[in-house]
Amino acid sequence: MNNRKEEIVMATLKLAAENGLGTVSMQQIADKVGITKASLYNHFSSRDEIVKEMYEVIRKASREKTDAGKIDYDIISDKLSLRDFLKGTVGSYRKMVSDPHMYMFYKIIMSERSINSTAADIMVMETKTMINATKAIFYALQVKGIADFYDVDTAALSFAMGVHSILDYEFDLKYAGKDVDNQMMSNYIDEFCRIYGKKKEEKGNEKKID
Repeated sequence: MNNRKEEIVMATLKLAAENGLGTVSMQQIADKVGITKASLYNHFSSRDEIVKEMYEVIRKASREKTDAGKIDYDIISDKLSLRDFLKGTVGSYRKMVSDPHMYMFYKIIMSERSINSTAADIMVMETKTMINATKAIFYALQVKGIADFYDVDTAALSFAMGVHSILDYEFDLKYAGKDVDNQMMSNYIDEFCRIYGKKKEEKGNEKKID
């Protein structure tokens, strides 16, 4: 992305944070950047296009900044605790979405998703990305004998949506100025592992049978 496009994206983010996405016009964005409206249209055809680009740019920057990149599947072994792995993975995702620009962006999108189809589409994309990433991780955990899922896809969907809902609830509590229970996510992961994690003695029995 060139510098001008990045300026436009960040200017739109600031305007939306101040006044709400629905009130931001292409003229306001142009004025904020210090260019003409015609020049703005040379870069983006609409405000919705800017918002979609904003999602890609901010998400990528937040991932790089918080080191929340792709999972290194080579480190997964049957000696690894399912609880530690999931807590580490969720912690990495939490850091990414809590990055200041990403947090500001989600705050805007979540407030607009019921009335703005672009905002709703972005939330759908983020949820699908999270579900697909969780499925890939869960298949690896199953193959490595760290977890025992009857239906990997459904377990991944359940976990991803559970994490997503807890994060949404935490955001809502913060917006409302209320205290956040920091044990919610940890307790959810613990219960999930109690159901799906393979016990050490079970792993030992499998090795003896092999």
